[in-house]
Amino acid sequence: MNNNRQIVIAAKSKFPLTVNRMGYGTMRLTGEGIWGEPANRLEAIQILKQTIPSGINFIDTADYYGEDVTNRLIKEALYPYQQDLVICTKVGGARKTDKSWIPFNRPENIRTSIDNNLRTLKLQQISLVHFRVIGGSGVPFKESMDAMFELQKEGKILHVGVSNVTLEELETALQMGDVATVENMFGYGQRTTLKTLHGENRGGEEVLPFCEKHGIPLIPYFSLLNSLPKKDNRISEIAIKYKVTEAQVNIAWLLHRSPWILPIPGTSSLKHFKENIRSAELELTKEDMNFLG
Repeated sequence: MNNNRQIVIAAKSKFPLTVNRMGYGTMRLTGEGIWGEPANRLEAIQILKQTIPSGINFIDTADYYGEDVTNRLIKEALYPYQQDLVICTKVGGARKTDKSWIPFNRPENIRTSIDNNLRTLKLQQISLVHFRVIGGSGVPFKESMDAMFELQKEGKILHVGVSNVTLEELETALQMGDVATVENMFGYGQRTTLKTLHGENRGGEEVLPFCEKHGIPLIPYFSLLNSLPKKDNRISEIAIKYKVTEAQVNIAWLLHRSPWILPIPGTSSLKHFKENIRSAELELTKEDMNFLG
């Protein structure tokens, strides 16, 4: 990995975090349905152990992955943690025993989640926490964010981020306090506006200009999903040109799309993990980017 490709989180704060512009998302390490232990636990541990030697010092997790599975794997593989390793977690959601996803975003819920993450990761403070918006709870966005900033004041959170937000919610959060990062769905296959059932725009394309203007890193999740029409084979043509996979082109496209994007592609395959790492070395030309659109 080209370690000169770095990004600074919370650059204007007293405690900025400098990370390499290739992180790792742990969600895929869990069992089927993002639930339970991984199908190959040994391989999951091997992947995590390879992050640091591969130049990755940003790992994304959540206590509702598993549940608690990815947090426990991270602790087993990497504790005691390297000093510059940033472990980012998410709160705002939970899982029911039927594996369904539910909002968990009341102030007392958020506090419970933070305490659980601290315990399972064996940390005194979490470097970065995203409040993940999950609809249907009736809890006002501001009420949840108030809880996040309160926990930051208490020292349990170093930096506060938001996830799955509209541009309006991002602007609201920034009026309430410092927002370090945004984690929204984004990738080459999700460049068009993403609308929820309620017509809300919660994609990366909608918030990226605002993030760039305010120096806020955008962390894309589900970046390797492809929602493009089958007839759109441009990414395939670039992959053939450079003799790489379409996933590698997707990651390279994100790295070239904006210096404020921090990809966190996830996988449960050590082979794919190594392929993803090599994406950082793929240099796309201006002509390539124009062709991809």
